[in-house]
Amino acid sequence: MKRMTQREEIVDNLEQLLDVLPPGVRDALLGLENVSQLLEIVLDLGRRPEARFPDGFVYLSDAPVSRDDIDYVVRRVGQFGDDNRAGIERTLHRISAIRNRQGTIIGLTCRIGRAVFGTIDIIRDVIESGRSILLLGRPGVGKTTMLRETARVLADELHKRVVIVDTSNEIAGDGDVPHPAIGHARRMQVPHTTRQADVMIEAVENHMPEVIVIDEIGTEAEAQAARTIAERGVQLVATAHGNTLENLVLNPTLSDLIGGIQAVTLGDEEARKRGTQKTVLERKAPPTFPVVIEIQDRDRVAVHHDVASTVDSFLRGLEPRPEIRQRTQSGEIDIRSVPPEEAPAHPGTGGFRLAEETAAVPPVTGRIRIFPHAVSRNRLERAIAETGAPVQITDDLRQAHLVLTLKGQYRKMPKKLREAERAGLPVHVIRSNTLTQMHAFLDSLAQGGEETEALIEAEEGIQRVQQELSPVDLSPRGPYLRRIQHELIERARLRSMSVGEEPNRRVRILPVRLTDNGR
Repeated sequence: MKRMTQREEIVDNLEQLLDVLPPGVRDALLGLENVSQLLEIVLDLGRRPEARFPDGFVYLSDAPVSRDDIDYVVRRVGQFGDDNRAGIERTLHRISAIRNRQGTIIGLTCRIGRAVFGTIDIIRDVIESGRSILLLGRPGVGKTTMLRETARVLADELHKRVVIVDTSNEIAGDGDVPHPAIGHARRMQVPHTTRQADVMIEAVENHMPEVIVIDEIGTEAEAQAARTIAERGVQLVATAHGNTLENLVLNPTLSDLIGGIQAVTLGDEEARKRGTQKTVLERKAPPTFPVVIEIQDRDRVAVHHDVASTVDSFLRGLEPRPEIRQRTQSGEIDIRSVPPEEAPAHPGTGGFRLAEETAAVPPVTGRIRIFPHAVSRNRLERAIAETGAPVQITDDLRQAHLVLTLKGQYRKMPKKLREAERAGLPVHVIRSNTLTQMHAFLDSLAQGGEETEALIEAEEGIQRVQQELSPVDLSPRGPYLRRIQHELIERARLRSMSVGEEPNRRVRILPVRLTDNGR
């Protein structure tokens, strides 16, 4: 699929940065032909000054940088914070300091800050979806530039209440008045880097934002604050340390952003069913950011539209297959979706699935029968009534399509849950007995997850076979979904078999009843 992008316009206020540089360095820069492509200027004590570009660097003088040169710059920029960063008021330029062991500045990196209009056209449809988005990419690839443009578009063109938590004044520039590149978005400065998580929560509690924009989530406290914000229904757009989604999965500090990872010990029978070791890795919770975008370079991104499914697949040993978007030289955006690998017979998320957002599939018909175990029946009935989910509660485990229980109960694995797993019933888990958790679970069922659709189709097929006394073929499914259909048919005391070749292999229900010995 292809579509056209808008024209890009770059504003960099380069003159204001040149004004703070030593005269010799400034004059050398003005003599360069490709100064518009300048990335940063490096001033290290006792070394020659450098100008760095995307394709290399040039020396700006044969004379080494002196102490007077460094002091000249420091006197003309804003105050350095605890992160050793300073800026120039009303610009997006960033000056970062290197200090010796005594705290004296002995090196400066002057990065050129640019407001680039049109950079988010490649992902604009994703941003307009209202879902929380995490941007990843190597340093210098343009994460902050894209974040800044996102804030402006959401505030000015989509008319949303946007608050930027600007820890190092890199998004909206130095000084009390933010740079016009953020449009009507509001900016909250962070007095100390360790207080970023507090300011994130303060932004939600005090200023009623619809969107919060954050640069560089890097600590566990900030990850927890992001989850708290997301659970309040506020859209998050943020960047984090890491180049790819895989980096986050393997990062214990930030893995909560994509649901968190935990080791789970399976029972002997469940491990044999799956053909895995007894200890497996699973995702702990729904991701804070349901969408992750890897910025591979200025004109190419990889979009993970369903982070929950991507992480689950990765933990099962499958390679993530994101959607690739490329901006061509003609200004078109080429979008290519890579078909996913076929999953193994049983999902690696274990014997249960967390209540989560699921990929859009056709809605199911009929009603889903849930057997609640240790879940408040009154609250579940209330949640069903409030959401209008196609669900009914049953007290008969044999009549249930699935079991709903609490995370703590699943860990203990009482007799009833063991009985459900032996019967092949899917066991879904929510973290606590709250209406919020129950609503999230019921919403996922109402959206029609593939497992739910397969169960309902099998139930309807059973009813047709019992009424018409003739075989019924179900829709083609993967190995795991066929298995749960076979188990549901067996509980109805009917025979079934798989017919056809992959990818069209499907379950056929036969009008032959099983005897007491299963034959």
